[in-house]
Amino acid sequence: MAGVGAGGIVALRAKLVHKWKAGARGPRGDGYVFIVARVAPEVALLLAPVVLGDANPDLIVRGDVAPEFGQAEKLVDRADLVIGGSGAIAACGAARLGLRVAFSGVVGEDVFGRFMLDALAERDVDIQGLVVDPSRPTGLSVVLSKGEDRATLTSLGAIPHLREGIIDHALLRSVRHVHVSSYFLQADLASDLPALFREAHEAGASTSIDPNWDPAAEWDGGLLSLLSQTDCFLPNSVEARSITGVDDIDIAALTLAERGSIVAVKFGQGGGLALWGDDVVRSESIPADVVDTTGAGDSFDAGFLAGRLAGLPLSRCLQLAVACGSLSTQAAGGTAAQPTMDEAVAALESVA
Repeated sequence: MAGVGAGGIVALRAKLVHKWKAGARGPRGDGYVFIVARVAPEVALLLAPVVLGDANPDLIVRGDVAPEFGQAEKLVDRADLVIGGSGAIAACGAARLGLRVAFSGVVGEDVFGRFMLDALAERDVDIQGLVVDPSRPTGLSVVLSKGEDRATLTSLGAIPHLREGIIDHALLRSVRHVHVSSYFLQADLASDLPALFREAHEAGASTSIDPNWDPAAEWDGGLLSLLSQTDCFLPNSVEARSITGVDDIDIAALTLAERGSIVAVKFGQGGGLALWGDDVVRSESIPADVVDTTGAGDSFDAGFLAGRLAGLPLSRCLQLAVACGSLSTQAAGGTAAQPTMDEAVAALESVA
């Protein structure tokens, strides 16, 4: 752990003291309310990534059953309301690894929105960029989990309504990295990202995108042209194939990497592949007692970006990502089993 921890991972932690105050920073139109997160001044200067993306609860329903219409009722083993949204889970994973993380997204002024605000703050995620839209409901996903597989139904609610006009640009310019999650769900944000990424690069920050699934099955929406401004692209193997139209995952990953970004691909069975220039590396999965795979890819993202921000070699970034993704499957929901840096490194050493 000493080599990784001393390699640039920001380990300083300070408890978030947050206060809800309607209009505390002044409304920016559309009835939005900004949530103020107060942190110690020395901590605010150490923010590593800001995550722009989705924050919504996941209702995880676990059991070896399949839903059936016709007024049929089936019993499941358990149901849990947990942190959901690719962006929120990735932010929690990065914070768990020791990074100072800020989150920017939109929730509704309702019980699910308050749940997300409280849950993110409890996990040391800076929520100063998270806004409440009283006119929209918070998004919600219902996830039927069966071991290593799952089915998801999502009500978008406020998820697609993050946009350049409500993003805190001072926050954007104060971080070392900008990560965008669920590209295909961010309908209002997509057209703003080229300018936002230019602003981030001009401020010295790097950028990344996790596309996640495209419900419309169009698999572009400006994404491919944006990759030349994206430092890290983090699809899973199905997404990489769908975006490129290439079935061979090695060729699909190479096709994406040729657009100028580092590409790190997550495999559904665990493990991954990463490419950067002539450097191509692979990593096998870490053994884990799988309870629920929800959010494993987002924990993978957190590990990979933590490695990049620490200046680790590509192979070690991928190993760290795989460890974080694998270990996160050991509890229901995306955040309950996310590892600390010590835990991730210990898992890697146990299989070395």
